[in-house]
Amino acid sequence: MLIRTEAPADILVIDRLLKSAFETEAEANLVMQLRENSHLTLSLVACTDEGEVVGHAMFSPVTLEGEDLNWQGLAPVAVKEEYRKQGIADKLIREGLSSLFEFGYPACVVLGDPNYYGRFGFEAAESKQMRCEWDVPAGVFQVLAMADGEFDQRQGLIQYCPEFSEL
Repeated sequence: MLIRTEAPADILVIDRLLKSAFETEAEANLVMQLRENSHLTLSLVACTDEGEVVGHAMFSPVTLEGEDLNWQGLAPVAVKEEYRKQGIADKLIREGLSSLFEFGYPACVVLGDPNYYGRFGFEAAESKQMRCEWDVPAGVFQVLAMADGEFDQRQGLIQYCPEFSEL
């Protein structure tokens, strides 16, 4: 399994993957809008040895109390149905977080299952006095500091790019 950054030839393949992986086309449309509006920080694909794209993960900017701190949001993550439960999403997320850290991005947020994302080091945002712009159950909105002390003296509302509110 090869994890690499998205190439222009992958765009339509990613679109089809997202449309098949989710119940609606909202995530596919979101990814296309983020890409078109230059709000894509990192987009990774997982490919088989034959080159077939079977997974995708995207990171885009978020703000804290309106301030751009170079923090990123992970969403969406998708794996082709017949390739699920093989650790592909795990590899995509780990590679993405590692790349972001290498590029100097100090923090990441995610909206998802705390049991799943906790294995990557994410913790409930409310434990850091941070909150999501949407009404979500406790523990579902999570944060990860990749740089030491990144959350020191910081708290408040974290907002995704405007495209997310259009979902």
